[in-house]
Amino acid sequence: MTPLSPVSIEEILAARDRIAGAALRTPLVRWNGEAPPGVEIHLKLECLQPIGSFKIRGAVNAIASADPERLAGGVYTASAGNMAQGVAWAARRRGIPCTVIVPEHAPSAKIRAIERLGASIEKRPFDAWWRVLAEHGSPERRDFFVHPVSDPGVIAGNGTIGLEIVEDLPDVDAVVVPYGGGGLSSGIACAFRARRPAARVFAAEVETAAPLFPSFAAGTPSVPSYAPSFVDGIGAKALLPEMWPMVRELLAGSIVVSLAETAAAIRTLVERHRVVAEGAGGAAVAAALTGKTGPGRIVAVVSGGNIDPEKLAIILTGGIP
Repeated sequence: MTPLSPVSIEEILAARDRIAGAALRTPLVRWNGEAPPGVEIHLKLECLQPIGSFKIRGAVNAIASADPERLAGGVYTASAGNMAQGVAWAARRRGIPCTVIVPEHAPSAKIRAIERLGASIEKRPFDAWWRVLAEHGSPERRDFFVHPVSDPGVIAGNGTIGLEIVEDLPDVDAVVVPYGGGGLSSGIACAFRARRPAARVFAAEVETAAPLFPSFAAGTPSVPSYAPSFVDGIGAKALLPEMWPMVRELLAGSIVVSLAETAAAIRTLVERHRVVAEGAGGAAVAAALTGKTGPGRIVAVVSGGNIDPEKLAIILTGGIP
């Protein structure tokens, strides 16, 4: 695949116009808990979007900016759940069919949400599902593929989060973003490059699936060990090669947190803020709480809230699902 280039601020501004009326301008609130010395944490609550995730931004923008003739036969995506909901939501809004290819371990809460939005679901083993991402679609399908990460329209839509952060907190020093494939972090970083170049963008990864951290250390994409966990929205067996050059250019580094730290962050979000976050959003908060961003005003992107109730119950009672 051809490496992707950063999207422009003009593309992000155009995306903001396209998604107006679909995606919410989510609140930025002050963290109501302990923080490292010299660190002031704020939360960007993307878990409050209509589908419970930031993915609505990129999905709506990618579909709205596509050639209408290519959309006539419907759309499909490959997603563990949140992008699936975004594409299904956008497809239903346009009155076109949608199919979602999901890995077999996709959470039941996300599967139910996809079904409620009227999309067809196709389950595949993880390796087969990952192949759809890596190859940008399935050769047997003829409908329009929306890549959940490596799509300029998706990245520009995600970049609208960066615009909102800088407008609401102009002196932001750093932002911590859950890292799945790089579409969210790179979109926000593109907006920051234009509007707040002094601020740094950090990825948040969990210890069971952290391909970015060793890649930064080695200066080249690395293949770490991988184990599925309740943190299903981020983490993979490898980096998408077309994303690596842009991610390496735009991000300040990766902060790896444990499953226990992630669960603790989710628990505190519920107890102190009455906010429900899924594992990926909890990982961003946990990473901000490490203090590894350095001092200053730090924003943690709570990317989504679509966690299985059964898993949330275990976390709230002090366990790790």
